[in-house]
Amino acid sequence: MKAKAAKLILGMGILMLPVALPAQVADAALSGTITGPSGAVVPNANVSLRNLDSGQSMAAQTNSAGIYNLQNLAPGDYEVAVAAEGFEAKTARVTVTAGATQTVNLALTAEPGKNPATTPPENVPNAPSSSKTEPSLQDLGFPPEQTQGNAKEQALLDKRTHMLKIHQRLGLITTIPLIATVVTSIGAGGKNTSNTDRTVHTVLGSVTGDLYFMSAYYAIRAPRVPGTVTRGPIRFHKAMAWIHGPGMILTPILGAMAYSQKNNGEKVHGIASAHGPVAIVTAGAFGAALLSVSLKF
Repeated sequence: MKAKAAKLILGMGILMLPVALPAQVADAALSGTITGPSGAVVPNANVSLRNLDSGQSMAAQTNSAGIYNLQNLAPGDYEVAVAAEGFEAKTARVTVTAGATQTVNLALTAEPGKNPATTPPENVPNAPSSSKTEPSLQDLGFPPEQTQGNAKEQALLDKRTHMLKIHQRLGLITTIPLIATVVTSIGAGGKNTSNTDRTVHTVLGSVTGDLYFMSAYYAIRAPRVPGTVTRGPIRFHKAMAWIHGPGMILTPILGAMAYSQKNNGEKVHGIASAHGPVAIVTAGAFGAALLSVSLKF
């Protein structure tokens, strides 16, 4: 009986073995960049992937940088098919291995008689504005090979883009109370000024400072890729930050001193008298920094 039981268990194990062997961990990935005939990236291209063994398929679409990314793939042989408006469809075969990210870059050819719209890499937006004059990825210091990198690099770029968009939007909003603060400074610092004028000026200055430092937070905390070099208007933008940054800290301190002296019936004196000039330089540097990422030069 024991011998029969042992044979039965062994037989069941052999029958179950073919079922267990094909099970594989779907931890592979495939990514790449789709470009056109001139080398310009092709956004919104449809990328489909078919497992040649199982017949299962999945699809993805390229982002604004022409990059696609397919995750959770089982190891094996696949067929990659790419289709985009104005281009001829293209297919390729690739073998994906377990735990690895395979890169397949494909260049499409234009359909006869058509001029497809593509997005050159140097014009891919990565600054916080929808304007066509905003700085490019290369302006932000990302070389082309990094803008066409793997999934982790793409995720880093996406996060940086998102945070820089918030940074510039808050910067644009900051200009509203900043201009109002400069305008009210005329009444707050005059000979016939009143406590109300000074209070309004101080409140507007506080709002400006709060919005400014919120905007600065997103610029400072935006992730950076090691080895990148700052180029274009972003270099000037950062240079201006070394002026308006300390100025935004020093201006309210000097303003508080001047406010206290005025409320005590005194004439503004000492280092508090530098409040006005420092505020003007700070506002000018902030405006120049804002224009540097809004206008191409």
